[in-house]
Amino acid sequence: MLQIGTKAPYFEGTDENGNIIKLSDFVGKNLVLYFYPKDSTPGCTAEACDLRDNYQRFLALGYEVVGVSRDSEASHRKFIAKYELPFHLVSDPEHKILEAYEAWGEKKNYGKVSMGTLRTTYVIDGQGIIVDAIGKVDTKAHTAQILK
Repeated sequence: MLQIGTKAPYFEGTDENGNIIKLSDFVGKNLVLYFYPKDSTPGCTAEACDLRDNYQRFLALGYEVVGVSRDSEASHRKFIAKYELPFHLVSDPEHKILEAYEAWGEKKNYGKVSMGTLRTTYVIDGQGIIVDAIGKVDTKAHTAQILK
């Protein structure tokens, strides 16, 4: 994982509507940048819905929320519509952003080793500095981990 106190890597990607989202869009704001494996899977849905249910709290505290996965823009649009997610999801099919944020790596599933998305969240301040890094995400209570 990237270290707290270091500068967040620059990123740029397209959201669910094909709009460019980049780190510099959040200068002066706190950003919750979360990486998740796949739209509409149980853990990813629980995490997204927890963030959705607390979204107004995040806004009131000066935070924006952005999710990143390898899913397509079309998949993100369906996920957002189905669960009424109020924040943007960035498509990263070539896992460039995932790699820059050390959220891409070796995973074990039922004894099988493969490369994939490591569920990770970073909180980045308005100057682009990582102020928190969460590697063991509690998908059902992620907001509590972030706002501890």
